[in-house]
Amino acid sequence: MKRAWYVVLLGAVAVGGWALAQPGSQIVIGLQAEPVTLDVAQLSDYNSSRTAMPMFEGLVRFADGSTDLEPALAERWEVSEDGLTYTFYLRPGVVFHDGTPVNAEAVEFSFLRQLDPDHPYHDTGQFPYAEFTLGTIADIEVHDELTLRITLSDTFAPFLSNLAMHAAAVVSPSAVMTFGSDFSENPVGSGPYRFVSWARGVEVVLERNADYWRVTPQVERLIYRPIIEDQARLSALEAGEIDLSVNLPPDDLPRLRRDARFTFAEQAGMHTWYIVFNVTKEPFGDARVRQAVAHAIDRQAIVDAVLGGTGVLAKNFLPPVVWGYTEDVPEYPYDPERARELLTEAGYPDGFAVEFWVPASGSGMQQPVAMGTVIQDYLSRVGVQVTIQQFEWGTYLDRVIVPVEEADAVPAMFQLSWIGDNGDPDNFLYILLSGDQFPPFGFNLGYYSNPEVDELLRQARTTVDHAERVTLYEEAQRLIMTDMPVVPVDHETQIVVLRSGIEGFVPHPTGVFRFETVEVSAQ
Repeated sequence: MKRAWYVVLLGAVAVGGWALAQPGSQIVIGLQAEPVTLDVAQLSDYNSSRTAMPMFEGLVRFADGSTDLEPALAERWEVSEDGLTYTFYLRPGVVFHDGTPVNAEAVEFSFLRQLDPDHPYHDTGQFPYAEFTLGTIADIEVHDELTLRITLSDTFAPFLSNLAMHAAAVVSPSAVMTFGSDFSENPVGSGPYRFVSWARGVEVVLERNADYWRVTPQVERLIYRPIIEDQARLSALEAGEIDLSVNLPPDDLPRLRRDARFTFAEQAGMHTWYIVFNVTKEPFGDARVRQAVAHAIDRQAIVDAVLGGTGVLAKNFLPPVVWGYTEDVPEYPYDPERARELLTEAGYPDGFAVEFWVPASGSGMQQPVAMGTVIQDYLSRVGVQVTIQQFEWGTYLDRVIVPVEEADAVPAMFQLSWIGDNGDPDNFLYILLSGDQFPPFGFNLGYYSNPEVDELLRQARTTVDHAERVTLYEEAQRLIMTDMPVVPVDHETQIVVLRSGIEGFVPHPTGVFRFETVEVSAQ
């Protein structure tokens, strides 16, 4: 017997009810950094995701403004009683931007391209999310043109949520076959916007897909421009060179709020900014040293002074907006004396020297250089001498996302941020802190592994009962915050500043930008 999900869909007319799409309209988006790739299967940062995601969609999607699931390319689906088999019924008549059909074979191609090393187009990219997102798939069966059956190797509670993530988006097989590894610069999906051009260092241009099945987008053109320095991005916004931006200098936000030329769109984000310790390197193999660093940094002062209140103090690694969050974890208030005691207990009474890697800017990184400099100062007060090394964002990611066999090349301490992909604790705790998720299989970049934590996280992802999953995640959080493999500093509030003529923009908890129902009242 199967449990079936039947959904009442709103057609394009009902969803929109919009006026005729606005000819000549455009929105210019100021990015924090150059996109790394536009291949949806290779995304691993905000700037790439915000640029690429309007071109693609998957079997299911997150609803506007939430992580609730709703149909996308699949108009309905069924799940077997044992939770192992998912049958998807695709929406008829949908085509990719190159005119080829979106069908069950295209879904199979998109998934196996990432999962199967012997797939003829597996060598067209690196797929860092494949194992996490799709790794529980044991078999894919194309039943007919519009019916697909996916069998899992084990029950996997977040599977449907994972199918709304970017790595599960469906790409045009024809385009991948044509462009090969250059598909990352010639992306073809079936989303509300289609690719036009990418001038590196200058801009990426998308245009609306007038044939989009859900609704005809109102805005004709989206232009993404990388402007790395926050102050330069602010100047571009005030000069009218860009229409929308994030991560502007916090000190300037009060003034912008009083300026009638701009509006704000805000939402609590599924975000954590944190310090990573490479636990394979001394002295950070010792939890006491990691705890000492946490006590040495006045994180509340960073939130107040550096971030201007654009985030909230992180009491835990998991953000409060993600279900399963608990504050019943060890706390690390600012306490330099306790930091010195812990360093002495660990055998470092005079402190130590460490290199601290910092990106110039980047996806969800807020004020990375300023935050790094303040952290450097706090640590110097307890005898830890920090040397900062700064990198451009793309280079930074290449240098810190490396297999455990190359752990010596990764610094002992560096910055990162993470924005949740699907609203499930698994997407934070397992992918970032499980011993199963060292690169290239996940993003546990400090190579932390606690067998008890690992087992709890494995159980939680294969347990269907929600209350039981909450209990498992709460215990895992207590152990993680005792071990302190990372120092969570804050959870950023999403603050998007827009030109006042842009109407209908709503931030999404995953941090992506959606424009298909946005209107521009004046250029």
